[in-house]
Amino acid sequence: MKKLQIIFFTALSSALLLSACGKEEEKPVTAEVPVAEQTIEDTPQIEEEPEEPVEEPEEEDLPPEEGMVRSRITNEWVTEEVNNSRPLAIMTPNTKTASQYGISKADVVYECNVEGSITRLMWILQDWKNEDRLGNVRSCRDYYVYWAFEWDALYVHFGGPFYIDEVIKRTDDIDGKTSSNFWRAKDAKNATDNAYVDTAGIMADVDNLGYALKLRDGYADEQHYRFASEKEPNDLSQYSDAITANKIDMSPTYPVTNCYFIYNSENGLYERFQKLAGASDGPHTDLATGEQLKFKNVLIQNTYHEVRDDKGYLAFKCHDTTRDGWFFTNGKGIHVNWEKTSDYGATRYYDDAGNEIELNTGKTMVCIVEDGDSFLVDDQEIN
Repeated sequence: MKKLQIIFFTALSSALLLSACGKEEEKPVTAEVPVAEQTIEDTPQIEEEPEEPVEEPEEEDLPPEEGMVRSRITNEWVTEEVNNSRPLAIMTPNTKTASQYGISKADVVYECNVEGSITRLMWILQDWKNEDRLGNVRSCRDYYVYWAFEWDALYVHFGGPFYIDEVIKRTDDIDGKTSSNFWRAKDAKNATDNAYVDTAGIMADVDNLGYALKLRDGYADEQHYRFASEKEPNDLSQYSDAITANKIDMSPTYPVTNCYFIYNSENGLYERFQKLAGASDGPHTDLATGEQLKFKNVLIQNTYHEVRDDKGYLAFKCHDTTRDGWFFTNGKGIHVNWEKTSDYGATRYYDDAGNEIELNTGKTMVCIVEDGDSFLVDDQEIN
């Protein structure tokens, strides 16, 4: 604080006045009258708070259109309505007589053995509101229902053995055996694999059965798969033991389907091929579009199984902890451990250090492998 002390002397003032006025009569000198001391405070300096920088969203997080969000299932851009609606889980055969329509639009595809070493596919389809032909639809196996649970899906099938009776009561299923909204297509390959349904039929069944189309409370807040950023995709280079995986051959596990995946470095996807028993080797395609099935991520799950009866019906253990598996993406692969600890909880995958893996944006293939079976990666046997 500065102090300014100002003192004026009246005597000095009087002298100046006398000098200016000539010989005027002298006046008595007045005693000094000090001016009161004044204190002037410094004006406080106001420090301006620095403005917080506005974080601009990364370019990849800007939706291409207003109202779009990242898909819970693929991390691709979808509308909010699609992302908040229940997906379909559709049961489809995978034999030379199968006539598959719409499968190339699936976001996740599961493959697992059923009786006779043939496989059945279940595909998870998130955006299904404008489809005029889905299928062909075949019967349920109970272990598929547990995988459908974790997506909160509407389960589409055509009947099934009595083994499904208990679990099917606990899901919202659309059964072609009891629905009047399925039809038999004349252009199918045979009279068994020819049942189809469309969006209108599913919506009618949902209405008739009183099913909700919106995801159950709290489900949308849960994260199923974890995804790497598109700007920094997971190339598995952080793993010193990652293996090169240009071809994943599932023939030893699926001896009837004989499916395999070839990595295409140009599009960064695993393209699916099959050599079905009694059919020629070639791309696995959607009959509706002619498009080949392609996947960004391939997950392998080793699973305990049993043969239930002399008809060959199987049982698979869908709930387990610390079970072997593999994860393939971008032409590389690593060993993982998977776990599923509840009916409706997600199957999760961890690297050998215990960290949950990050998938890359895009479609995912899940292959269920019976314990004791093997598959080939670039001609190397994996048990």
